[in-house]
Amino acid sequence: MTNLIKRASAEARAFRRNQNESAQTRQKIARTKPRASRDDAFDEALSRAPKIDVPRKPRFAPVTFSEEGGVRYLHFGTEWVQGAMRLKKPQHLELEYAQQMMAWLLFLETPRRIVQLGLGAAALTKFAHRFLKRAHVEAVELNPAVVVAARTMFELPSDDARLSVHETDAWDFVNDRANHGTIGAMQIDVYDATARGPVLDSVAFYRAVRACLADAGIATINLFGDHPSFERNMKRLNEAFEGRVIALPEVHEGNRIALAFSGPALEVPFAQLQQRAKLIEKKLDLPARKWVKGLQESSGQDGTFSI
Repeated sequence: MTNLIKRASAEARAFRRNQNESAQTRQKIARTKPRASRDDAFDEALSRAPKIDVPRKPRFAPVTFSEEGGVRYLHFGTEWVQGAMRLKKPQHLELEYAQQMMAWLLFLETPRRIVQLGLGAAALTKFAHRFLKRAHVEAVELNPAVVVAARTMFELPSDDARLSVHETDAWDFVNDRANHGTIGAMQIDVYDATARGPVLDSVAFYRAVRACLADAGIATINLFGDHPSFERNMKRLNEAFEGRVIALPEVHEGNRIALAFSGPALEVPFAQLQQRAKLIEKKLDLPARKWVKGLQESSGQDGTFSI
């Protein structure tokens, strides 16, 4: 694993700005106070003396970066990689698990609304915004420092008519009834600094995700296949989606992408999926035929994929 670059995090800069603003406010208050009596002069002077501030405990882990072999990586203060961008190909999906998060393309035309829960290095958000022009692309991220990092270090463009980044909790987003039934594809990658498992993984959360999907929508979820959280998440996903869930084979160091389907039962010949995969490879340069092979391997099905 590459060494982390030692730099002030975006969140630390935000805290420093807030502290400076607070200091300026205190100075304004001090200037407007009436003159203290002689008896209170010492206490007033003492109150204006420099103080040693108790360090504030950050709400989020620090956002840090590393680079190796022409690839910039995002970390949350640990060696765990939270996202990546090849510097010469900033719109490219560098990590294979991120490519698999687009596997819903095998089954859906570009929907009107694509949502990413957990912005990370913004790879999926940038890709969808750049290449799936018929969609409105949205990302949901709770940590404002991650948004700053995506804009400044990973070339996420500013919001426009087709791109929106929401600084809010994914739990609140999926439980907002205004989002229910409106999202064609939802990509879920919500991890903390320890990267041991999704930070949102309850049946209630996955049911809310399903409620957000359109009549024939698909959610893709990044899981860790070699961790106890995998079996727990698959069980809860299957409960929320009534068994209409399948996980692709493991890639990288344990990542497994699950696909969860809403809407009517689906039956499609693997030959048709192969044709669709070839089109995806030609248009978007994604290894889609590997996804079809993975579906065959995981499902144990041969001529027709059904779910």
